[in-house]
Amino acid sequence: MFNSSMYDIVGDIHGHCEALKSLLLKLGYTRDGSSWGHPDRKVIFVGDYIDRGPKIPETLELVRSMTDNDQAIALMGNHELNAILFNEKDGEGGYVRPRTQKNIDQHKHTLEQFEVRAKGLEEYEEYIHWFRSLPMTWENEYLRAVHATWHPESVEALEDHAARIREHGEYLARAGDPHHELWSLTETLLKGIEESLPEGVTFTDKHGTQRDEMRIKWWKDPAQTPIEHYGFDADLSGHAGKTASDLVTNRWHYEDRKPVFFGHYWLRGEPALQSPYVCCLDYSIGKKEKLAAYRYDGEEELYAEKLVWVEYVS
Repeated sequence: MFNSSMYDIVGDIHGHCEALKSLLLKLGYTRDGSSWGHPDRKVIFVGDYIDRGPKIPETLELVRSMTDNDQAIALMGNHELNAILFNEKDGEGGYVRPRTQKNIDQHKHTLEQFEVRAKGLEEYEEYIHWFRSLPMTWENEYLRAVHATWHPESVEALEDHAARIREHGEYLARAGDPHHELWSLTETLLKGIEESLPEGVTFTDKHGTQRDEMRIKWWKDPAQTPIEHYGFDADLSGHAGKTASDLVTNRWHYEDRKPVFFGHYWLRGEPALQSPYVCCLDYSIGKKEKLAAYRYDGEEELYAEKLVWVEYVS
């Protein structure tokens, strides 16, 4: 019988269905017909099921079958939101998420894999409709889960929009409008917090682009964190000796003692906790690294030995 404190939280899958099956087996789940399940536990998927990987429709089939059979909770990731907006007409002959070459390239593997299936893009459109039903956050008495950032003010503010999202799927189009509150909320919850750097302070990102904003590690206290350890892929070693609070205006960080799980950040290496209460589970299976999970049993503090993962296999 399912125990309400026993969950296996799984990171970003990005169409790597075989890795997901291997991870489920490792976690003790078994296949029952078209779905998977466990007698005592449920999975929480933190989003990003599509794009990049070789078996995107199969991944969606597996994740959706588990949610439909009450064996899992599936959250929305930024790639699912992007897909919704990519297909949402803007009323002016275009789409809410512009079909630029960059956006087309990001989504092309998903489209190509549906196009060759029996139901073709009709099946794809059914999943776009399903994406609209996915929650962006989930919480019970034991834990919290979100795709990118658990920011309490944004989580609370989202509640003002949640009923309209549930009742009117097209309402999500507001998330593509930078002037609408829903845009800022989804940017924070599904993509992370960006902080501006002072004038004249920049870094070169992995694509060779000069940047004056960085995505922050929101669980770190900016007053206690060296600036070079505060951002993702932001080389600010030239400012060593300064804390993050010396250069950025943000003073908030996650201080709650309620465990929070998320994905999104393309971490590398051996999975590890970010703190006794904070756990990122995206270990870059989309870049042929690892698919990770945390086996949660109601503990107040998290333990690194409860992280479980499988390696990418071609």
